[in-house]
Amino acid sequence: MADMHAVELVFAIGWAVFWIYWLVAAFSMKRGNVPWSRELRIRAVIIVLVILLIRTGAFRGGNLNSNALRAGVGLVLFALGLGFAIWARLHIGHNWGTPMSKKDEPELVTSGPYRLVRHPIYFGFLLAGVGTAVTLSWTWLIAVALVEVYFVYSATVEERNLTEQFPVAYPEYRRSTKMLVPYIF
Repeated sequence: MADMHAVELVFAIGWAVFWIYWLVAAFSMKRGNVPWSRELRIRAVIIVLVILLIRTGAFRGGNLNSNALRAGVGLVLFALGLGFAIWARLHIGHNWGTPMSKKDEPELVTSGPYRLVRHPIYFGFLLAGVGTAVTLSWTWLIAVALVEVYFVYSATVEERNLTEQFPVAYPEYRRSTKMLVPYIF
């Protein structure tokens, strides 16, 4: 069980380092318009649900996985997911923005990870979340599902905005590339 606590520490450090990078990288994005009231309401609902789950003990380590193979598979999924999200963030550069934002002087990026999936950052987060759940506890899939609902909603709003901004190019891109999971969805 001591080994699993070390694995928990790896996940905690991995997520912390990732979020610190993400916050620092946010300072390099283009200016844009964010519908804050809508986004804040959605995030508030998700945060309240996660707090309720935490308060009810849903994520306590009592049912912590102790299978080494599952831990290994989960760590690989976690690393691949965060790596994919970082690759997408680096590739989109200054065009990156908070979910559902409209950029001033937008550019349509369809290369790199965006050639594989229209929302690779969301995919990377989800894959890392699934890796966390596989390794630590299946209960974490509840949090992943909540985040996925948010990502599908955000992606739908973003795609509506992109279709308005790129009325010819974006519909063509949509037809050739999946939304959240490469080659599947």
